[in-house]
Amino acid sequence: MAIHPLALIEAGATIAKDVEIGPWTLIGADVEIGTGTRIHSHVVIKGHTKIGQHNQIFQFSSVGEANQDKKYQGEPTRLDIGDHNVIRENCTIHRGTVQDKGVTRIGSHNLLMAYVHVAHDCQLGSNTILANMTTLAGHVEVADYAILGGGTMVHQFCEIGQHSMCAGGSIVLKDVPAYVMAGGQPAAAHGLNVEGLRRRGFSKESQQALRRAYKAVFRQGLTLQQALEALASEADTYQEVNHFIASIQASTRGIVR
Repeated sequence: MAIHPLALIEAGATIAKDVEIGPWTLIGADVEIGTGTRIHSHVVIKGHTKIGQHNQIFQFSSVGEANQDKKYQGEPTRLDIGDHNVIRENCTIHRGTVQDKGVTRIGSHNLLMAYVHVAHDCQLGSNTILANMTTLAGHVEVADYAILGGGTMVHQFCEIGQHSMCAGGSIVLKDVPAYVMAGGQPAAAHGLNVEGLRRRGFSKESQQALRRAYKAVFRQGLTLQQALEALASEADTYQEVNHFIASIQASTRGIVR
C-alpha cells in the first residue's frame, strides 16, 4: 500500500494492500477500495462508498458525498463503482436517496472526463464515455457503450440507451433510444450512431436492419405504435432491432423525436 503521509484515512476504511493514495486526500470511515486502484491527490471519498479494482480517480474529485436532494436526511445510502474506471479531475459523484434505489451505481470500464457530475441514484452501465462537463440530474440511467458529448445536460429520470450518442452541448429532456444519435437544445434524434456501430463490429446486416427500424420510427410519419408493430418481424430476426424496440417501450418520459 502506497499511502502518502499527508493523506487522511479515517478508521474503519477498507483499503486493499496495493492501493495508491496521494497527498491531501481524505478517505472516509465507510469507504471500501479494491486492489490496483490509484487515488490521486486532493480527492475526497466519503459515505458508504465501494470502489472496485483498478480504478483511477484524479485530483479534486468528490466521490460519495451526500446528495443535493432536499429530502435527504442523512440516511446511509450508497455509491457503488465497478472496475477499471477512469474518473478525471473535479468530478462529483453523489450517493443515492431512500426515495429511489438508495444507491448510485457506476459499472466498469467507464471514462468520466473532467468536471462530470453524476447526481443521486444515477445508474451508469459499462464502457460509457461522459465527456467534459457532462451533467446528469438525479435518477438518470445511462446504458452500456453510450457516449455523452461535452457539456451535455440530462434531465432527471431520463434514460440514455445502449450504443447511443449525444452531441456536445445537448440538453436531453426525453429518453434517447438505443443506437440513436441525438443533439440540440432540446435534443432531437439525428440518425443512428453509425460510426459507433462500425467501430464495435456490428455486422452490415444488423446495421441495415437498424437503419430500417430508425426510418420506421422517425422518418415515415407513422405513430409510434404503428412503427413498432411494423418492426415485429425485424425484431424476431435481429437482436439489435429487438433492443432498439425494447428501449422505446421502456420509456416513461417519451423519446426524443
